[in-house]
Amino acid sequence: MKTVSIIGVLLFSFSGSLFSQESSMPSAKAQAVQEVLKKHIELGIPGLAITVYSAQTGFWSHTEGWANLENKTPLTSEHLFYLQSTSKTYMAVAILKLYEMGKLDLDDLISKYLPPERAKSIPGSNKISIRMLLNHTSGLPEYNSDPILVSRILHHPLETLSVWELLQPILNKELEFEPGSRYRYRNTNYTLLSLIADTLTGDHVAFVQKEIIETLGLTGTRYLTRVNYQEPIPLVDAYWDVLLESKPTKVSGIQRANVASMKGDDGLVASTMDAVRFMKGLVEGKLLKPETLELMQQWVHDEEGKRKYGLGLAYYDLDMTYAIGHSGGGIGAGCVLLYLPELQAIVFVATNFNTMMESPIRKKAEQLEMEVLLALFSE
Repeated sequence: MKTVSIIGVLLFSFSGSLFSQESSMPSAKAQAVQEVLKKHIELGIPGLAITVYSAQTGFWSHTEGWANLENKTPLTSEHLFYLQSTSKTYMAVAILKLYEMGKLDLDDLISKYLPPERAKSIPGSNKISIRMLLNHTSGLPEYNSDPILVSRILHHPLETLSVWELLQPILNKELEFEPGSRYRYRNTNYTLLSLIADTLTGDHVAFVQKEIIETLGLTGTRYLTRVNYQEPIPLVDAYWDVLLESKPTKVSGIQRANVASMKGDDGLVASTMDAVRFMKGLVEGKLLKPETLELMQQWVHDEEGKRKYGLGLAYYDLDMTYAIGHSGGGIGAGCVLLYLPELQAIVFVATNFNTMMESPIRKKAEQLEMEVLLALFSE
């Protein structure tokens, strides 16, 4: 129930380094970004937050709006946002860390790392490699668009499910295409990667905690689970214009339970600063070897021949430059995390409003991404 980007297709019309050669965010650009965010809060989005990093400017963060509309709790840089599908990049790093440790080969069949009886029920498990899961070329069907699963979630919105309960809809089903023959983004791939990581580590959540979160000192990052998801943390409330009347409705319960159920393809929450620090650590070699980071950028192409996805990283053609990273969307959340190699810059934008389904608010805010980026990067 995610994968719709808050930013989507981005276009740039600039050249040179990010902002300027000054040592901090130029006040004019900071003011321009703030005005864009304020404008979209007035259009009905509950909260918006951004963190930007470049070698020239360092870190800069800003928030507008509310973490909780009912109590008018102001959004701050201390609040955590749902990463949604951006969690896939973290999962990919964990798998590639196991690859570097010699625990697996990327071309191993997934059946090697799943219980035999379980493996038999996964379509194509004797054809699909770990690499195919990582780059979405497995041919596996999507688990979270199954009507029966969606109905169960709607009837029991506060229930948390196990990974195998989530995967039930795809068991013993047909593949969508021959493994390795094409690209098709499916959350199922990363859910299975979490199970493979569990087999090799005993607990992939603890592995992510140790190898990524603690390694980078990400004190504002949490992996939600069925055990800890109700613990008190500064997590934003989630909103959805359910009635399509430009009146955001709080859906924090279902949002939180849903994310706590999902593993590999979702599950993480983080401050905007921590999200940027994660990407910075990744591209600076603090998590993986340089050659492994290169593997993450071996892009597969869509049917039109466009670069789409590597190993846990998406490719964004931005006209005058490009970016790598990931986006995520949910019934009460949305974000995008981008690294722009040619500018040595990182941008993370997040909201606590539904980015999955159309609504009047979303329609009015469809130029948000363009306006933010133009405010940041135009001369």
